Amino acid sequence: MVDYFLNLDPVAQAALATLFTWGMTALGAALVFATKGFNQRFMDSMLGFAGGVMIAASFWSLLSPALDMAEGGPIPVWVPAAVGFILGGVFLWISDKILPHLHPSSSSMNEAEGINPGSKKRSTLLVLAITLHNIPEGLAVGVAFGAIAADLPSASLAGAITLAVGIGIQNFPEGLAVSMPLRREGMSRRKSFMYGQASGMVEPIAGIIGALAVTLIQPLLPYALSFAAGAMIFVVAEEVIPGSQENGNKDLASMSLMIGFTIMMILDVALG
Repeated sequence: MVDYFLNLDPVAQAALATLFTWGMTALGAALVFATKGFNQRFMDSMLGFAGGVMIAASFWSLLSPALDMAEGGPIPVWVPAAVGFILGGVFLWISDKILPHLHPSSSSMNEAEGINPGSKKRSTLLVLAITLHNIPEGLAVGVAFGAIAADLPSASLAGAITLAVGIGIQNFPEGLAVSMPLRREGMSRRKSFMYGQASGMVEPIAGIIGALAVTLIQPLLPYALSFAAGAMIFVVAEEVIPGSQENGNKDLASMSLMIGFTIMMILDVALG
C-alpha cells in the first residue's frame, strides 16, 4: 500500500491524502454513536487543540516553505508570502460574508451569517460553516503535494504527508462539532453523523484543485502556500479560538492549543 502511494503522481497523492482528512472528519462525527451526552469541556479542548495544529501547520508547513521557494527570484522573498497570506484571509472574509452559515458555537439562529441564512435549515447552516473552513485545509494539502512535482528542495513527500496527518487530526473535532449539537437538538444519531461527515466532503475537491493549480503554474506555488496559510489563520482567529473559550473553559482551551501546536511542530520538523 505504501509503495502504491509513493508511485502515484502528486495530484493522485493529494486526492488520497484529502480522502484521509475527510475520513477523520467522519470519524469525529461518528462519536455521536458512542456517547449520550455533550461534554462542553471536551469539545472546547478539542477545538483549542485543532487551533494549535492549524497555527503550527500554517507556519511550518506553508509559510516557511513559501519563503524558501521565493529565494533567488526577481522580487524580495517576503512578497509572495505576504501577498498570498493576506489574500487567503480576504478570501475567507468575503466567503464568510456571502455563504450562509451558522457556527457550531452559536446558540441561536439569529447568529447565522451570510446571504439569506434564514432560508436554510440549522443543520445545513452548520455543515456550511465547517465546509467553509475545510476549503483552505484541502487547498493546503493539495498545494503541498503539488509542490513535489516542482522538484523544489523545500518540498518533500514527508512534509506533505505530515501536513495531511496534522489536518486530519484537527478535522476530528470539526466533525464532532457538527454532529453533537444536532444530536443534542433531537436529530437521530444517523442523520447527525451524516451531516457531520458531509462537512469534510469539500477537502478532496479543494485538494485536487490546489495540486493541479501549482503543477500547471509553478510560479504560483509560494503564493498558493501562503494563501492557504492566511485562510487557515483567519479561521483560527475568527472561529476556532473564540468558539473554544466562550463557555468558560479558557485555560483548558489555551493549554490544548499549545499542545496541538507543539505536536504539529514536532511532526513537521521531525518528519518533514
